[in-house]
Amino acid sequence: MTLGLLEVEGLVAAIEGLDAMLKAADVRLVHTEERLGGRLVTIVVVGTVSAVSAAIEAGKAAASPLGKVYGDEVIANPHSEVMKFFDTDI
Repeated sequence: MTLGLLEVEGLVAAIEGLDAMLKAADVRLVHTEERLGGRLVTIVVVGTVSAVSAAIEAGKAAASPLGKVYGDEVIANPHSEVMKFFDTDI
């Protein structure tokens, strides 16, 4: 399992990025985090390394015209303690 994180400015950019991520690869949304009243949104997906990598690239491309992309990360084989951070059955 691989964890992918995309942090963008704005809810609309985040939704557009997430839509592109889910359409581009076989990934599953496991967590979202909104800060600053929705002005900063983090999306977390899981899947295989190749699927998550493709999804993150697609999400960045879709979100960047609508809001600044502040960060993205692909974490292959995250430690089980890291996964406790997310409210999921993974």
